[in-house]
Amino acid sequence: MHSKQAITALGALAQETRLQLFRLLVQQGPDGLSAGVLADRLGVPPSSLSFHLAQLVHAGLITQRRLSRQQIYAADYGAMNALMAFLTENCCGGSAAACAPTGCDPAAAFAQGESDEAPARQRRR
Repeated sequence: MHSKQAITALGALAQETRLQLFRLLVQQGPDGLSAGVLADRLGVPPSSLSFHLAQLVHAGLITQRRLSRQQIYAADYGAMNALMAFLTENCCGGSAAACAPTGCDPAAAFAQGESDEAPARQRRR
């Protein structure tokens, strides 16, 4: 990933609705969600949602495909992993093997029969 691509991706994520949208799609897995379901889950009007989806598609962070009469959106895990690799490439003084993230491969996780729900987070008290 080049600096310009990273700046575009980070700029697209630097907005609350788009960040929530991207995280929801990451949690959903490779099948993605329709625009209508996304609007309902986030409580965002369809016109606003279209704008935010277009920004994420333009940044290369999500994909868009037509399924019958619906638009289905899904996270682009390759782009997400490339962004993470770009951000951490000089981690630990260049010893990337010591601290680099392993990446996310939802297709493999879903193929092994794992749940499509995100793991529960521990709550701080």
